[in-house]
Amino acid sequence: MNKFFKSLLTVVALASTCVAAAENYPINVILPQTGGASFLGRAEQHALELVQKSVNAGGGIQGRPLQFNFFDDQSNPQTAVQMANQVLALKPAVLIGPSIVAMCNAVAPLVVTGPVMYCMSPGIHPAPGSYVFTSSVSTHDLENALIRFFRLKGWTRIALITSTDASGQDAERGIDEVLKLPENKGMVLVERAHFNPTDVSVSAQIERVKAAQPQAFIAWSTGAPIATIFKGIIQAGLNVPVATTDGNMTYTQMKQYAAFLPKDLYFPVGLWAAAGASLKLPPEVKKAQDDFYAAYKADNATPDEAAALAWGPAMVLIDALKKLGPNATAAQVREALAHMKNQPGINGLIDFEAVPQRGLSVQNALVTRWDPAAQRWQAMSQPTGIPLAK
Repeated sequence: MNKFFKSLLTVVALASTCVAAAENYPINVILPQTGGASFLGRAEQHALELVQKSVNAGGGIQGRPLQFNFFDDQSNPQTAVQMANQVLALKPAVLIGPSIVAMCNAVAPLVVTGPVMYCMSPGIHPAPGSYVFTSSVSTHDLENALIRFFRLKGWTRIALITSTDASGQDAERGIDEVLKLPENKGMVLVERAHFNPTDVSVSAQIERVKAAQPQAFIAWSTGAPIATIFKGIIQAGLNVPVATTDGNMTYTQMKQYAAFLPKDLYFPVGLWAAAGASLKLPPEVKKAQDDFYAAYKADNATPDEAAALAWGPAMVLIDALKKLGPNATAAQVREALAHMKNQPGINGLIDFEAVPQRGLSVQNALVTRWDPAAQRWQAMSQPTGIPLAK
């Protein structure tokens, strides 16, 4: 009899655990916890853990605790597809991730009929009306702000190096488009170089860049490959302003690459990085940014771009789910996002009707400079890349 009751109690306990787990609202997340992009994935996971804590402190999703479930794509497109298939088998309404262009492009064809997939890379360009949404300001709009900043600073002779992967190809297309704008007719691309992300040296490419005598240099690649470029710049003695993608705007990288960072290093980025600058932002946006920074301060940490790339999409989805309820379908979530306007976010007021699948434009971009003495990024421009007055 004693044994029977013990077994019964065990069954009851397990049932209670299952009920408690069922009360959570799960959101599955695919990100690179290992591999070459893990510096992004780990920071994005941290951001989402802080989001979860904040949301649950405020009542969760209509009373149901939020629970992020993480899947590691190992920084590999094939693995990302495998993880996505596992997630899709659960028939969720939403999916956050992946984090890198190649992984997002690999997974996107799997969600043609849902769920809503919110890619954490700004380097993809989803079709309007699709189930794929994308984080932050488009890489093309970031490049637009950067080129405007260069032009207004008088740096009209520029050189470019891009990686041969999907991120680099997208960046090169974007820069070519921006340089064709009438306002940039005085800009000259004096050298264009490419490299494979697995290359251990780019000395030949950098020497060609140096010989072209640029006034500024754009090095567009994310993660470990940018270290190869930075080392090549220092070794060649190329002493001009250097700009790179916001995907490298992480404290982990700034610390790891401190010995060979270019002297003047610029990053085009979303408005979240305007904190501390004398820029006029809507009060609702300022409140969103204050909440973002407060969550990190309470965790004794400081956010960077990786944090922003995850925080932004999570907050957009959670706001939609809070209004729709935890039983919302993928179609309902997509419809709600498609008509979301003036939604306060850390990068500005999000308007999916004006900018489908993204909600942000060049108006939400600025240019920052890494300050090694202060160990922070300093805003150097107004929104759209117009340099701040000295």
